[in-house]
Amino acid sequence: MTDDPLHEAEIDSESVFEGALLKVRRDRVQLPDGTLAYREYIRHPGAVVIVACLGDGRLIFERQFRYPLRRAFLELPAGKIDPGEDIAGCARRELREETGYEAERWHHLGVMHPCIGYSDERIEIFLAKDLRHVGHAWDEGEFLEVHLLGVDEAVTAVHDGRITDGKTIAALFRALPLLQESAR
Repeated sequence: MTDDPLHEAEIDSESVFEGALLKVRRDRVQLPDGTLAYREYIRHPGAVVIVACLGDGRLIFERQFRYPLRRAFLELPAGKIDPGEDIAGCARRELREETGYEAERWHHLGVMHPCIGYSDERIEIFLAKDLRHVGHAWDEGEFLEVHLLGVDEAVTAVHDGRITDGKTIAALFRALPLLQESAR
């Protein structure tokens, strides 16, 4: 039990849908005032996002098609955590697979929760430095373009609407103080 006065206690839970990536649940909960309500939400295995910084200060982005919105987005490299995989290993794997780069130095910057109203997804944020290109290893059916942007150009792209992906915005701004410190 929790002593948080806003806590909602699960009474029972049912599976609504189980897909390859997402699982939808419907729970009956007791609200803080004692009344009952339903909560529908998505279970997600978690993911990583990587702010990968080249020696010249440029950042590695990728452009890929995102089916739910039927268009391509400019975003930082990211990917789903596999069952049993540690987050640092996932970050290393995703950076290599998607961009063809490996990093010598890694910094875990924290976690973000992109969809707290309807999903338990968490995204672990990493900064990768001292990169070397070794060649990509895309998954079957994965198509993307690698783009390089300076830090100022990336921030401008957020403000002018070229970058709208939430994980990219959060990770970029989480890493920004370290990126600016490195540029000095």
